[in-house]
Amino acid sequence: MKLLSVNLGRARAVPYTDHPEGVTGIDKQPADGPVRVTAPGPMGVGASGLAGDTVCDTRHHGGDDQAVYAVAREDLDDWERVLGRPLPNGSFGENLTTTGLDVSGARIGERWRVGPELVLEVTSGRIPCRTFQGHLGEKQWVRRFTEKGAPGAYLRVVEPGGIRAGDPVRIVHRPGHEVTVALQFRAVTTRRDLLPRLLAAGEALHPEPLAAARKYVARHGG
Repeated sequence: MKLLSVNLGRARAVPYTDHPEGVTGIDKQPADGPVRVTAPGPMGVGASGLAGDTVCDTRHHGGDDQAVYAVAREDLDDWERVLGRPLPNGSFGENLTTTGLDVSGARIGERWRVGPELVLEVTSGRIPCRTFQGHLGEKQWVRRFTEKGAPGAYLRVVEPGGIRAGDPVRIVHRPGHEVTVALQFRAVTTRRDLLPRLLAAGEALHPEPLAAARKYVARHGG
């Protein structure tokens, strides 16, 4: 398991974002050298956890619980075959492109050591949005991405550190529950009856799906 690339984005104006200033940092490109990763601060205040990376819409993106976004190269390869076009590392707006790691199959609260210092913790899956669809330029992309159910993972920073392409990725902690990123994604998109199962992940879960699960149980029972 290793890191194929560390991808950074700069703000640019596009016609397909809801950002008030019409800009997005979703177009991420592989960095040439090492990148420092730290906890950026709470959502709405903090942006990306990666130095040199831009998160424009901090209302919905970035912050401590979405400090880093990872996608498996294997999932990009699958989409290349479906779409019939190349998808270079960073195409999904991911910060980390990995290989040999089942990113969407990771458990909420799972911890990865990337390189010699950085430790990350899985919090949730990525929910597709209008900006993502516009960036890819594929019709009905939000629906298609949701149906596939391999959203990649958001991660929080447990221990900061520098990383670069080629660094090993090691799973240093795997929780005993069975709440994976893929399960969490299904529960908040197409299968809300699965929400009670998310509670097994506890506080490691991103606060928004955790609140949704608690609300569902309060209304419907577990």
